[in-house]
Amino acid sequence: MNVLIVDDVADNAELLRRFITRRGHTVFVASNGLEGVDMTLAHRPDMIFMDISMPIMSGLEATQIIRQNPNVCNTPIIALTAHAMAQDRDDCLKAGCDGFATKPIDFQDINGFLVEYAPESFPPARSVS
Repeated sequence: MNVLIVDDVADNAELLRRFITRRGHTVFVASNGLEGVDMTLAHRPDMIFMDISMPIMSGLEATQIIRQNPNVCNTPIIALTAHAMAQDRDDCLKAGCDGFATKPIDFQDINGFLVEYAPESFPPARSVS
């Protein structure tokens, strides 16, 4: 499965990239929302992990733009944010995110999203170790 990570904090993106790569997935990384939109259109990932608070373009804005493009509008997008209030979750879902995970990242949650949204042709992710 091809996965796009959009996060402006390089250390966060790298930890997530390593975790997902170890499960057999191909990973692309973008450092802001605008770059994330461009990479989504160029690579058409099977899934996106989208940080919400970023410079240049927020994750919510990027999600809304992706949802308007018929070629990628059905790509699962998981919001990643340090903001854990119910209103933050609602804002992410209203913008078009399919799931929501808080930072610091719980890799059990990430693995759950990988399993839930993997295309049927991709084998299930290995268990978290």
